[in-house]
Amino acid sequence: MNFFEVTDFIVKPTNEADLNVKDYTAHREEGNYFNTFGDGRNLGVIMNTKRFLVFVSFLIILWSLIFCRAFYLQIIKGDYYRSLAEGNRMRIERIDPKRGMIYDSLMNPLLKNVANFSLRIIPADLPKDEQELFETQEALNKTIIGQRVNLLDYVSKNILENYQPRIVKESLEYEEAMKLMSLSKTLKGISVTTGIKREYNLLGYFSHVFGYLGKISEKDYANLSKEGYYLDDKIGKSGLEYVYEKELRGHFGKSKIEIDSLGREKKILAVEKPIDGENLILSIDGPLQIKITDLLLDLLKKHNLTKASVVAIDPRNGAVLAIVSLPAYDNNIFSANLSQEKYDSLINDPDQPMFFRAISGEYPPGSTFKIMMASAGLESGIADANTSFLSTGGINIGAWFFPDWKAGGHGSTDVKKAIAESVNTYFYNIGGGYGDFYGLGLEKINFYAKKFGFDSKTGIDLPGEANGFLPTEEWKKELTGEPWYIGDTYHVSIGQGDVLATPLQIAMMTSVIASEGILYEPRVVDKIGVGDKFIKRPIMIKGSGFISEKNIKLIQEGMRMSVTDGSSRGLSSLPIEAVGKTGTAQFANNSKTHAWFTGYAPYKDPNIVLTVLIDGGGEGSAIAVPLAKDILLWYFKDRFSE
Repeated sequence: MNFFEVTDFIVKPTNEADLNVKDYTAHREEGNYFNTFGDGRNLGVIMNTKRFLVFVSFLIILWSLIFCRAFYLQIIKGDYYRSLAEGNRMRIERIDPKRGMIYDSLMNPLLKNVANFSLRIIPADLPKDEQELFETQEALNKTIIGQRVNLLDYVSKNILENYQPRIVKESLEYEEAMKLMSLSKTLKGISVTTGIKREYNLLGYFSHVFGYLGKISEKDYANLSKEGYYLDDKIGKSGLEYVYEKELRGHFGKSKIEIDSLGREKKILAVEKPIDGENLILSIDGPLQIKITDLLLDLLKKHNLTKASVVAIDPRNGAVLAIVSLPAYDNNIFSANLSQEKYDSLINDPDQPMFFRAISGEYPPGSTFKIMMASAGLESGIADANTSFLSTGGINIGAWFFPDWKAGGHGSTDVKKAIAESVNTYFYNIGGGYGDFYGLGLEKINFYAKKFGFDSKTGIDLPGEANGFLPTEEWKKELTGEPWYIGDTYHVSIGQGDVLATPLQIAMMTSVIASEGILYEPRVVDKIGVGDKFIKRPIMIKGSGFISEKNIKLIQEGMRMSVTDGSSRGLSSLPIEAVGKTGTAQFANNSKTHAWFTGYAPYKDPNIVLTVLIDGGGEGSAIAVPLAKDILLWYFKDRFSE
């Protein structure tokens, strides 16, 4: 009788003799089976169980993968792919809101939003064929003025981002826009749109205050995309545009449209209106800002100088009345198509027109620092109204001589005369001591200086503010390996050495004296709102009570004497009583000097603090005081006759 052996589904004939009990047992142990037909014939089916299980497992894994993939595509990523499919016939277009306006304290508009033609592409709608894409690109490059385009630069790896519009060029000339508009009728993914751009009035007068708008960076987009920002958005990059970006921006509206094969609008299906940005009303007195800038420009030109800063503060609340930094720049160049060459030229200008000197410039304060030193000496109790030192032209410490500015000295000097005539010897004694008199020492000098706001930001609502600097013994040791000497303390005591301050910090120090001892947080924006509904920003106090009314009065009298009999005599002819303090601060290895003036008016009921810095200007009394006089004369008299 013949038998058939079925091994791995291959049937082979076999002899009965070969299939004995021993073989049968072995096959059973290996998991193979023998079947017998009804007629007594046997069919030996030898099928390996392990292989069967592997095969079944493979099928299970395969079907699991298919199921998981289907679940991922339909459930998890369903909205994503539905949006892609929907994008082939429907599109959500944004509707730009009007960016908030900025007004001065007199409600004069300082900028405007103007209509603007832009060339726009939607990468997803561009031709997929390479030759057609190249022809589209060449057609654009033959039409666009002063710019070449590589369309592949606008294609993102993120498929959904390719459905967002990208601005290729804005501020199109009218004829340029018309030609591109004609081309867009036949080219896929191309359109010319009318948008809004910033146009800044009064070029150079508010450059650093406004700042500018710039294209959103990849880093910014990653952080802001969840807040509704788009890849071709412009956001505030500096100044108020940066600080108040969210208030000024508003909220985009949406328009659901049906599109054709070229990506052009066929029908509007639904519209959600945009919400315009909020407006800012500044504390800045616009005419004062303009007048200061004009006077400062004339002064710099006359003396062949280029860099300066003026800050005006209302000492009653910390409101910024004017804040000027020169040289300035044209904000509008950032609203158009700024070339890399023009940007590099601006950044590499040795005069640094984009540098906001009023809040970012750190300078040795010179003798203006003596206002704080006099306050610290009186408040600490080491000196009073009757404390006097004899000025004979300077003091000697070993081989070192620390001079007064006046040869032969100033004679017997109390605190008021020391301020009025800027007597170094008095402040050497107050700061470092001499002979039997023990001065404040560096630690106490820094303690009181910080009370006046030195060595920290004032908190003004503008970006890029510097801290200034107060040196310490540890800092010098770490930097130079040398100990702190008494001569270092003397230098700090007259605002020289390593102490640094910004013009705004000097203005706020002066404001403490004018406000009877209150250090306010300065602010540029006074109110925020829409239409006639504005919310006034609260007045913020950073410190008070750290100098007594009695001691403030002595400082005020000394600053008034500076105008009547001292280094600020140039202000004595003003129609109102003013007070002041000059400063001449050495820098560049003591070969040059910055010219300072700080003061306020009127003397009895002050409403303006004025601080002037002329970078490399020489003597404060010779150049800063005459400018301060012209500003105050206009502010209190001439503006009303214009």
